[in-house]
Amino acid sequence: MPKILKPPRLRKGDVIGVIAPASPMKPELLESGVRYLEGLGYSVKLGKHIFKTHGYLAGTDKERAQDLNSMFRDRRVHAIICARGGYGTPRLLPLLDYEAMQQHPKIFVGYSDLTAIQLAMFKHAGLITFSGPMVAADMGRGIAPFTEENFWRMITNALPFGEVQRPNGESYAAIAKGKVAGRLIGGCLSLIAPIAGTRHLPALDNKIFFVEDVGEVVYRWDRFFSQFRELGLLQRIGGFLLGQTTDCLPPEGDPTLTFDDLMRDFIKPLKIPALMGLDYGHGRVKHTMPIGARAELEVSTRNARLTITEAAVS
Repeated sequence: MPKILKPPRLRKGDVIGVIAPASPMKPELLESGVRYLEGLGYSVKLGKHIFKTHGYLAGTDKERAQDLNSMFRDRRVHAIICARGGYGTPRLLPLLDYEAMQQHPKIFVGYSDLTAIQLAMFKHAGLITFSGPMVAADMGRGIAPFTEENFWRMITNALPFGEVQRPNGESYAAIAKGKVAGRLIGGCLSLIAPIAGTRHLPALDNKIFFVEDVGEVVYRWDRFFSQFRELGLLQRIGGFLLGQTTDCLPPEGDPTLTFDDLMRDFIKPLKIPALMGLDYGHGRVKHTMPIGARAELEVSTRNARLTITEAAVS
């Protein structure tokens, strides 16, 4: 594992690179998102191939990887925020310039399909990245105030974020009690699965493992957890966080297990601190999660608390 790298914090006037490493976006949403960034006082540089389409991909593998690598090599670019998620990022992992990421660490933001790239970045370059709002998918549609406030605080302030609180003061739901400190590793569950067992997944030993997903019905979550258990991955984690399960219920009337059932079957037997209700994922209102940063998770009969104890930017 390489040395852990924190990117420099973002400052007003800095250049933000915008790329599409997954699927193509609607140009009008991209333009709206760019106006949002410029309105906050940042300059924007678009990837050379950002408007390309190749089936369900935003260009060929070579074009999408080239845009990402070019942004890391460009010393004028201070942060890289992806336009949207979609499909195809696992195809890029052998094409990425991890050495450039180590030489020029910078803020990298995305979620959903970007999970595969972010986990590979942490594994091969040691770079802390941010699973958070994207330019077309979120900023272009009108970013929620809660999401906005916590995102910019995360990437512009070189102090530990502190307690990860719910939007309206709600409590987390406890799965299992305990206390653990460790680095945050996770993202979109269906994008962790394709790299599980490969050289691109970071070690999960004693990590606080967080997951979310969209449109994956419960029996598919069951498959993913079964896969991770058979690989011995679940048995290594130190803590667990269940994020948003957006549109993951089957059609009304179909027989199903619940997410409570899955937690009982797969997570509770691990005897590690675990909670449900993390406001992170594909929902409009969400936290930004710093992949690779240190955190503490404490779950008791009276309280459940997640605290990010390390600044994610320098």
